[in-house]
Amino acid sequence: MQFNTAKVMSKGQITLPIDIRQKLKLKTGDRVALIYENERVVMMNPAIYAMDNFTQAMEGEWEKAGIQGEDDILELCREVREEVEGR
Repeated sequence: MQFNTAKVMSKGQITLPIDIRQKLKLKTGDRVALIYENERVVMMNPAIYAMDNFTQAMEGEWEKAGIQGEDDILELCREVREEVEGR
């Protein structure tokens, strides 16, 4: 865990310390996700936050669909391609 502070300016802006920006791989103009939960604010890369949410939402769906391995996934992709291409 790392601890840093940032001063809140009059318009609610803060400057993120450089080591935090580097760890989050943030560049000028990038956006961040701020998640407030249990009296804490967590800042994340929004793409990672979206993928985490998607992963949680999809948990157990493979089993429900009867997919047990890579062969099942490849077969499903083949079926979808055929359906889209009108075969």
